[in-house]
Amino acid sequence: MKILVLNCGSSSVKYKLIDTDNDKTMAEGGVEKIGLPDAFLKFKKADGSKQIQPLGLIDHKGAVEAILANLTDPEVGCIKSYSEIDAVGHRVVHGAEKFNKSVLITDEVLDQVKECYDLAPLHNPANVTGIEAIEAVLPGIKQVAVFDTAFHQTMPAKSFMYALPYKYYANDGVRRYGFHGTSHRYVSARVCEFLGIKPEGTRIITCHVGNGGSITAVLDGKSLDTSMGLTPTEGLMMGTRVGDVDPGALAYLIKKYNWSADDLQRVINKESGLIGVSETSSDMREIDAAIADGNEKARIALEMYEQRIIKYIGSYAAEMGGVDIIVFTGGVGENQAGVRANVCRPLAFMGVEIDEAFNATVHGDEALISTPASRVKVCVIPTDEELMIARDTRSIVENANK
Repeated sequence: MKILVLNCGSSSVKYKLIDTDNDKTMAEGGVEKIGLPDAFLKFKKADGSKQIQPLGLIDHKGAVEAILANLTDPEVGCIKSYSEIDAVGHRVVHGAEKFNKSVLITDEVLDQVKECYDLAPLHNPANVTGIEAIEAVLPGIKQVAVFDTAFHQTMPAKSFMYALPYKYYANDGVRRYGFHGTSHRYVSARVCEFLGIKPEGTRIITCHVGNGGSITAVLDGKSLDTSMGLTPTEGLMMGTRVGDVDPGALAYLIKKYNWSADDLQRVINKESGLIGVSETSSDMREIDAAIADGNEKARIALEMYEQRIIKYIGSYAAEMGGVDIIVFTGGVGENQAGVRANVCRPLAFMGVEIDEAFNATVHGDEALISTPASRVKVCVIPTDEELMIARDTRSIVENANK
């Protein structure tokens, strides 16, 4: 079964075509700058090289049409006709408490996704636009929604509740939902396969760290606690997001500078984190270069970034009564050996010991980086959210066809 996986943002559509018979990616790329006159399609050719195709002013429907035309192009495409696509799987950011698993998209499901607009105003409308664009271009094809929040619906109330008046949860849905759920679900399952153990009875801490970042405590294969909250702003320090901060500090700044809600959202989501503290960049590679040049603010920013990861690992180990496996994934987790080493050294008291020389050689590959003497296994597992979405889509479509 060939599954087209779409991740639709407000001005972009990323895609992968995956053959789920062998889990192979047949094609991948994305349309960027949707709604602007210089929109373009970037895709990977069969030989691994990348190509850019100018598109001009288009909307999401036009972006989907461009992707499908590329997939069926006689020279660079990989399928002969649209009919070879069996189903489409969509990443949908917020499912609130309505969805605890992936679902076949119906009119009712689409209405429920729209009801979550207030919780994810930047993401869910774009996700719905992608779903509607596919229906317009490929009418009748089965579509599946895979929710970032679904994996975390197993969290107990003590983990997901905020200590605000209960009415704000009951009436407004204000609680911790968590994100990156598809990634945490994939790597927590994959690391068990990689190590040849069962999820049951296993305490895993998955660290999805990159420009965005979250950490999840996984017990018996289920999410017990996670660092992101009502929105993806809570938790770790990220590339441009603030992470945990005293709400009183925000109230102080709102009063002092007469910020609007939009001003606050801009500062905590786009001007904080690594770029806010370093005043240099949100890219870890550029942070490393700035530190090498003696930039003190960049050094402080990196130390803060690593410290937050250490704190969450320690707290989740305490919450689960210990930890058996720590997993690093995401852009930084998979590729920044220095961050992994700096995070693991202070965890020696828990029995964490990595092979520093071997760790330094691991960049984007599955690997066990802890030593044989380490009481906690530490692994690097590259995430593959698109494969998880494709697998869910296939399973749901097959069940719907029975």
